Amino acid sequence: MKFLGIIPARYASTRFPGKPLADMDGKSMIQRVYEQVLSTVDQLYVATDDGRICETVKNFGGHVVLTSEEHRSGTDRCYEAFQKIGSNFDVIINIQGDEPFIQPEQIELLKNCFSETDTQIATLVKPFDKNGDFEQTLFNPNTPKVVLNNQSEAMYFSRSIIPYIRGEKHTGWLKAHPFYKHIGLYAYRSDVLKEITALPQSTLELAESLEQLRWLQNGYKIKVAITHQETIGIDTPEDMEKALEYFRTRKL
Repeated sequence: MKFLGIIPARYASTRFPGKPLADMDGKSMIQRVYEQVLSTVDQLYVATDDGRICETVKNFGGHVVLTSEEHRSGTDRCYEAFQKIGSNFDVIINIQGDEPFIQPEQIELLKNCFSETDTQIATLVKPFDKNGDFEQTLFNPNTPKVVLNNQSEAMYFSRSIIPYIRGEKHTGWLKAHPFYKHIGLYAYRSDVLKEITALPQSTLELAESLEQLRWLQNGYKIKVAITHQETIGIDTPEDMEKALEYFRTRKL
């Protein structure tokens, strides 16, 4: 089975313009992500709509493909890139360009989901810390939650708290039931990627602003692997400062 890794990268981020090119201790963030996952896939490309990102990737020796400025999601950008790359890959892995601490083991978890021949789409979740601050975790709408069925498939994603624990105070929910947060990595069989990018936005997707709900609402199944490794997404310059502090601490 052949795996193609694609890292979608936009320059025009509202909260952090030029984010992929932000310096992380001497290398751009996009280079840090690229180097983290390069060994895990058969081929790896950055998919971007910006010439500056394109040149940066070429300068560090990476593969890059220029894509449209009109895409609403990384999934759409991945499909255009896959069409332009044109090789025969079985599975495309959509790797977030703003998570420079993604671990190769997490990519392997995604790949292993496709040992089951009926897997259409795969993603990752991480259990919430039972001793964590519920106000900063379960109540945070920027951290989508996931509920799973007994076959390790996603039943639903939500920015709200799911499931609701009846008869328990909110402060005890984390200890009363396992809660999972979504890690925004996706992998798709190539034929399924073609199909889901042709779907119109669904009512659930529009309600929660989560594109994966479009796939569930249209009957696609999303296999879920559980990781216990933390990732650090970077959405703002303040996030970058925290990430740099973490990065430098790891180097000591």
